[in-house]
Amino acid sequence: MARPGRYLLCEPRHFAVHYAINPWMRPDAQVDTALAGRQWEALVRAYREHGHTVETVPPVAGLPDMVFAANSALVLAGRVFGSRFHAPERRPESTEYETWFKAAGYDVYRPEELCEGEGDLAPAGPFLLAGTGFRTTRAAHAEVQEFFGVPTIGLQLVDPYFYHLDTALFVLDDPGAGGPRDEAGGPRPAANIAYYPGAFSSGSREVLRRLFPDAVIATREDAMAFGLNSVSDGRHVFIAPAAVGLIDQLTDRGYVPVPVDLSEFHKAGGGIKCCTQEIR
Repeated sequence: MARPGRYLLCEPRHFAVHYAINPWMRPDAQVDTALAGRQWEALVRAYREHGHTVETVPPVAGLPDMVFAANSALVLAGRVFGSRFHAPERRPESTEYETWFKAAGYDVYRPEELCEGEGDLAPAGPFLLAGTGFRTTRAAHAEVQEFFGVPTIGLQLVDPYFYHLDTALFVLDDPGAGGPRDEAGGPRPAANIAYYPGAFSSGSREVLRRLFPDAVIATREDAMAFGLNSVSDGRHVFIAPAAVGLIDQLTDRGYVPVPVDLSEFHKAGGGIKCCTQEIR
């Protein structure tokens, strides 16, 4: 079933590739700013047409990656765990997003450890799935768990093309931490996730297999097409159109893929989920 979402996005007015902090980025890459704007507007329109609320944070000149709103925080049960970026070029973004959240009435926790928000943190039923290996540190996982009081499952990323958890995995159905209970009174796990096993260490693959035995397994081809950098509302999956195999799998499972082309943002290593901060 679809659940209405509240999404925070940032207009790509200043989006560009001026530096390289992941394998996708080439400082000499030419970004078509007008095309990026049209693609971003198509994403906003798709969200609204499917019943979701979209709010925006003002873009700031000199912060070309501010468009990737997911990295700014994790918002869960109305509490905001902010960000501390690995790359010096992105650190000023934390202050801009913190200003927006405070103006919206939220207190914002500033992490002591390196942590890149929903880029590496994914609420999945009673758990938080937490990536590490390239950006967010393992110490941040403990800090996040202490802040939210939600069991946090560390997952080791091993392929630099999948430098954030949200490039290698997304949650298809999320009852929500502290949400529905099973017959024994315990919290139900998320109904499902989709992920690319090759992005993870062998131990992390086994953890995912045990926790989510019915997961949708993506190919490397679909993962490299940013198919896993998707947003699901429990029924509709906003997904990169080039991830054709994954789209077919999701359709077979009863989900409704909503293809949205954000190919211009792939030049910086981002896609649909990177551009979308969910306010839970």
